[in-house]
Order: sequence, then structure tokens, then C-alpha cells
Amino acid sequence: MKLNEECAIFGVSLTIDEAVGITYNGLLALQHRGQEGAGIAVARENKIVCHKDIGLVGEVFSSEVLQGLPRGRSAVGHTRYSTTGNNTKANVGPFVTDYLTGRIAVAHNGNITNAKEIREALSGCGLQFSATSDSEIVSSLIAYQITRQQDTLAGVIKAAELLQGAFSLVITSGKEKLIAVRDPSGFRPLCIGKNETGFAIASESCALDVCGFELVRDVRPAEVILIENGKLSSHMITKKTPPHGLCIFEYVYFARPDSVIDGLSVYDARFNMGAVLAEECPVEADIACGVPDSGIEAAIGYSARSGIKLASGFVKNRYIGRSFIYPTQIQRDSAVRHKLNPLAANVRGQRVILVDDSIVRGTTSEKIVRSLRSAGAKEVHVRISSPPFRYTCHYGTDIDSEENLIANNMSLDEICKSIGADSLAYISLEGMKRACEKSRLPFCTACFSGNDCTSALKKDLFEATTTNARSHDV
Repeated sequence: MKLNEECAIFGVSLTIDEAVGITYNGLLALQHRGQEGAGIAVARENKIVCHKDIGLVGEVFSSEVLQGLPRGRSAVGHTRYSTTGNNTKANVGPFVTDYLTGRIAVAHNGNITNAKEIREALSGCGLQFSATSDSEIVSSLIAYQITRQQDTLAGVIKAAELLQGAFSLVITSGKEKLIAVRDPSGFRPLCIGKNETGFAIASESCALDVCGFELVRDVRPAEVILIENGKLSSHMITKKTPPHGLCIFEYVYFARPDSVIDGLSVYDARFNMGAVLAEECPVEADIACGVPDSGIEAAIGYSARSGIKLASGFVKNRYIGRSFIYPTQIQRDSAVRHKLNPLAANVRGQRVILVDDSIVRGTTSEKIVRSLRSAGAKEVHVRISSPPFRYTCHYGTDIDSEENLIANNMSLDEICKSIGADSLAYISLEGMKRACEKSRLPFCTACFSGNDCTSALKKDLFEATTTNARSHDV
């Protein structure tokens, strides 16, 4: 089992009528962040047209669909992995919400921890909901506040002050303005790009590269970016300064290695994790190899620091999609080899250091180790570039319940025996932080340490409005 992150967002504000095509390409570059659904909402002439559905980006947007969408200058896009709400078309973003004087489309990455309270308050105001995703609640809250504040930017800022949890947002209106928001703790990444045609906002800088935009900078925690008429302005959602906490697993696994997040290259972070692993957890071996894809860069770092030869341990089949099925138990048990087949020419007779990003329940690790042994590996020493998972996440990372996490049920030696390895070691929490020390933000490491980086903010801004909310004043 691998972890999943909730989704990716992308948006553009341009001087040319190419918003749909560029947003489509941006979503393709961010497909790794969510494979359950995709959508694009485009603004043109005070109207918003949205198309979304279940499936991969290329499945949802055929050439006919893309040609049928308006050629607008502002658009927002979304790829979804569900951590709240069922995997249905209704739960895929962007969410388009009508209000008294206009319409907005909102794409959201993260997880709103006070969504239930906000939904109840908005329902009391007469608003209705058609989905079970917290992203719909975010869009409805923003529309409601725009109506109350009688200004789009002021409404977005007021809504953001009421949200608790993780939220990176891109928003467009029928007036073709684009707004980006990053929550005060900076849980999820969000960055700004620019070229001669305008601006783009993306979950990761790799999407900016692919679409021909130069990375300008990251959206700062608690910052609201307004792009209108070719100009960018910066605003803040609150004067209160909470502890910042970028999810450190962005560097470990979620992000593409060619992305730069908060000033730190994802490739460099993973390389450094491998180097720290070699320092903290040395072992005599003949070769080091990484589990594709996110273990490869850590394996390169391990090899460079230890001097142990780097070798390819697996051939990955990149053409097996999510529709690949395993009708029998025997096929299900060996499913890992359909996507990762060991390269026997490299591992046969060798003492292998196998570098991976994490162990969640241990079932996948056991199959990978067993496949290496069946290919002739003499020894298999597993090294993990993140600490043991012990706690669930409330901010959008799909971590299993704590009773199912292998680190909570077995000792290190028992896990090692369970996955069939000759030795097993994890990077330390401090070592992982040291590997990422060039990031401009501190980190949320609650899934490893249990120390919730927002514990100092238990009194959320929403609580201050509870009385008003019960009076239909959200």
C-alpha cells in the first residue's frame, strides 16, 4: 500500500484565449497527485463553463471535449484523490457556485477539519449541497461571503479566515480574475509562474515548467494572490501568525522530483535523505537500488554517500493503468511484479540495499523483497527514507487507521522478519528534517511524531463566529 494525497490544482490568467489547453497540460503534469477524477472550469464573458468526470486527465478530456469548451483567458483545474467524500463525479473539482451577483469556480487541495460545522451553518442559511466533498463547502462559503462583503477579494479573505485545516485554493470568477490562497500553516504547496502571456498558479512547479511558465515564487502561508488585468497583488487572510507546517511527505513521496517547493528541490531533498540514511544506517552490501519511483533518488544519495554501487533493481511497466485487475488470489498476491519486475541480471548473487520511501502496512514491501529473492538476490537490506508511520493525518494525506499501521503492531525486528528482509532501518525524524533543512518553511511531521503542528491553534477563528453562525451569520 502506498500513500495518496488529496489532489492537485492549477489555474491561469492570460492575455490570450488559451486557458483551457494550458490548464489541461498543467493537470497532465500533476496527474501523480490524484488519479480518481479531473475537471476544468473556464471563465469567458462573465460566464463559467465546467467539465469534470471520473478518470484520468486524458480520459476525462478527449479532443472533442477540449474543443467544445470556450476559449477563455482564465481557468482553474483539479485532479482528485478522495480523502473525504465518495469517488463520484459530483465530488470532483472544480466546484462552480452561483451567488446573487455572479459565479465562481473553486479548486481545492487539502482537508478542511471544521467542514461539518461550516456546512451546518450554511445549511441553516438555506444553502443546499449536492456533493459530500469538503471542497464544495469551501466553494459555497466563499460565494456566501462574496455576497455578504459585496466584493470578491474581501469575500475570499473572510471565507479563508473561517476555514481550519489544510487548503490551497485557486478561484476564478466570470469576470476572468484569478485568486490563489494558501492556508496559514502552509500545509500544501502552491506556487506562482509567469510568462509573456500571463500568470499561472500550480500545486507544483513542474506544471509551470511543462506549460512554459517561469517559477516566480511560492504562495506564502496565509497569503491571498489576486491576478487581474495582467497585474498581481498580494494580501493576507489574517494578521495572526500560526506555526507554519508544510507536509514533509511532499519531499519524501508526493511531489515530482523535478519540482521545487518552498525553495528546496524535491530531487535534492530525496538525495539528501538517502545520504543521511547511509550515515545513520550503514550496512555491507554490493549494490544499492531504489523502489520506483520515489525511492530512486534516495538510493542515488545512499550510493553516493556510502560508496556502494548504484544499480537498477527493477523494470517498471508504465503502461498498466488503474483498470488492471487480478481475478484470482494467486494473481493478486503477485500483483507487484506486474508493475515492478526485478532485474535479475543486476541482483542475482548480490547483497542488495533496497531503498524505499515508506512502509505503511508492510504487504507491498514483503512482495517486493520476495521478488528480489526469487530473482536471485543473496541478501536484501531494506532502508526507508521516512520514519515509521504511527499516526493518521487530518490534513489530506490518506494514511490508514492507526491500528493498521505496521509500526504500531510490531517491533523493528518483527517488521523486518515480516517483510522477509535481512535487515531493516528507517531514517530518524531529525535526519529527515536535516535532509530538508534548506526548505524555507518548517514542517508538519504529525504522522511520524504525533505532534500536531497546529496544536497551538485549537481555538480556530471559526469558533469566534459560532454565535453569529447559529444566527445564520457565517
